[in-house]
Amino acid sequence: MTRTIRAIAVGLLGVGLVAAGSAGVDVDPALPVYKAASGISGDIKTVGSDTMVNIVSNWAEAFGKVYPAARVQVEGKGSSTAPPALMKSQAQFGPMSRAMEPEEIDAFREEFGHEPTALRVAIDCVAVFVNKDCPLESISLDQLERVFSVAGGDMRWGDLGVEDPGWRDRPISLYGRNSASGTYKFFKQTAMGDQDYKPTVKEQPGSSGVILAIAEDPYAMGYSGIGYATASVKALRVSFETDEEAFAPDYEYALNGDYPMARFLYVYVNYDRRVGLDPLRAAFVRLVFSRQGQEAVLKDGAFPVIAETAREELTKVGLEPGF
Repeated sequence: MTRTIRAIAVGLLGVGLVAAGSAGVDVDPALPVYKAASGISGDIKTVGSDTMVNIVSNWAEAFGKVYPAARVQVEGKGSSTAPPALMKSQAQFGPMSRAMEPEEIDAFREEFGHEPTALRVAIDCVAVFVNKDCPLESISLDQLERVFSVAGGDMRWGDLGVEDPGWRDRPISLYGRNSASGTYKFFKQTAMGDQDYKPTVKEQPGSSGVILAIAEDPYAMGYSGIGYATASVKALRVSFETDEEAFAPDYEYALNGDYPMARFLYVYVNYDRRVGLDPLRAAFVRLVFSRQGQEAVLKDGAFPVIAETAREELTKVGLEPGF
């Protein structure tokens, strides 16, 4: 399992992104400054990822300032809500913190005669959080599998090498997302070998709920996108193997494949190349891949894509990058 995840981590983010920044994260200066188009008005609705709801809300706010006659409604109840919303034309955009499953793509293709288009709009690290006072500093994928999945028994902090007598014999209190969440599925596949969660994992309806629970429970461990980190919790360094170096959920380590749980964040769109995007959706997509759009990603604590990636994604939906 670990070798497979290592290959995914390197392959997923390593291609076309190695030129991006490192410790000090900045938006790629090659990205264009957004320029308003004329005659843009109407309503946009996005339905999907809770992890991405703040990012999308930032885009919506920026879009509304440029186009007062346009309105963007943002709904974030989990990535699994995006495909049906797109299929039923209840949303123009479907933010997802995971890639669509094959069966979701098949259903979409059967409905429209073409596949949905996935746009890589940001980079995220799924972080493993503990209370800020917890003495543990790092964990491996193998240990995470034992802690969260049915493959492991009841775990205490001492089982992870914690020797502090105030923690060693305490059970690990587990928190996670619900099954509608793309982060739930990503963590299950990446950290748990696709095995089932323990029934003792307390499911939270949103990412902020996971963080709040860990902040209030000194013996808690949970997972969430790194953008939800607060001063009351601590993100552990994570390694592929127990005896290997562990890395923090930082931009540099996401890009070079050292951090095992890095991922793209997506926005899915129903794009028919025979028709093209209407001006309203085209204007929104261009905002996402502008300097302002990627600054909005950074504002929420996720990481921006670089200009090369932005060009590739704009081309996917028939838009000339122009930079």
